[in-house]
Amino acid sequence: MNGKNWVTLVILSLGLGTAGCATYEGMSRAEKGALIGAGVGAVGGAAVSDGGVLGTAAGGAAGVAAGVVCGGG
Repeated sequence: MNGKNWVTLVILSLGLGTAGCATYEGMSRAEKGALIGAGVGAVGGAAVSDGGVLGTAAGGAAGVAAGVVCGGG
């Protein structure tokens, strides 16, 4: 992963994490699972695809689906 992709990933993660924390208390279990799954999936997808956009997006999407199911949605 080159430096530009790494910085982009960190900035997006911080931005999404901050937005998620602002509304976290009012979320259902499925929504919380989706939020956590999206983050974990995106990081995993980025690691596997060496920072590729499609791998990161696919990992995030898979994480959302898994988070909703595990969260009770």
